[in-house]
Amino acid sequence: MSMTGRLVVVVCLAASLSGCGLVKRKAVNMVASTLASSGDVFTRDDDLELVGQAIPFGLKLYESLLDSTPKNKDLLIATCSNFTQYGVAYLETEALVLGEANHHDEVARLNARALKLYLRAKGYCLRAMEVRFPGIGERLLKDPAAALKGAKKSDVPLLYWMAASWGSAIALGIDRPDLVIDLPVVRALAERAIALDETWSQGALHEMFISLDSQPEALGGSPERARTHFTRAVALQCGTSPGPYVSLAVGIAMPAQDRAEFESLLKQALAIDPEKSPSTRLVTLVQQRRAQALLDHIDTMFTK
Repeated sequence: MSMTGRLVVVVCLAASLSGCGLVKRKAVNMVASTLASSGDVFTRDDDLELVGQAIPFGLKLYESLLDSTPKNKDLLIATCSNFTQYGVAYLETEALVLGEANHHDEVARLNARALKLYLRAKGYCLRAMEVRFPGIGERLLKDPAAALKGAKKSDVPLLYWMAASWGSAIALGIDRPDLVIDLPVVRALAERAIALDETWSQGALHEMFISLDSQPEALGGSPERARTHFTRAVALQCGTSPGPYVSLAVGIAMPAQDRAEFESLLKQALAIDPEKSPSTRLVTLVQQRRAQALLDHIDTMFTK
């Protein structure tokens, strides 16, 4: 049995003992800490289907543990990040593969479900923010930059996943003013994070900014800045991730109706060898699945 499996058994046994509340809390916190720092056990896998089938159980396990340890910041962040990643990798990507032209109802269902998961993820990250910065919720909406001044380098994972979950919800709910109005908060979270550690997670923040700066200028976007972040992300990742190529293709090339650049970027994404970065093998495979789906449906995205 794996270490996590043994710890889960410990929790179950502890929970069944009467008068052992302290033991139970310690056991739960031990499991929570192990899960929150589980490393790359999923991201290094090469079986998309296997991981996709396993993640839902893990998500519910996280939520069950949070019932007993509701202020475990690290577990709250892990729950937020895993709900967000599942939505992107297994719901939005599947919708992209199917294509709206021939599977409109199923695509709408998958995207609606992904939106719900992103909002749930955002809730967990917001709870983690409240643990780290008590009372920040209201301040974050009023003046996000001021509210985040106290954040430190160690807070970058929380800032990133707060922005990722919130931003993913906005991207899918772009027709909902109640969501879009919060875009400045997402940008403030990302800006604070990148100011604290622009190299975090091999350029993940620069990759995020490709999407943020692909927004219209009225929403704070800038194609020039998006391309600058693309260049920096590729450099930090040493060209081992398809993510920046897919983000620039979707965010900049497609709106500009530059079919040649769109195809070139996606083909570069597909040419990357997943074995060049074993610890992120699964992420690479997901992004390449997205790239292939975009190429498969290219005629529906360009007018000429």
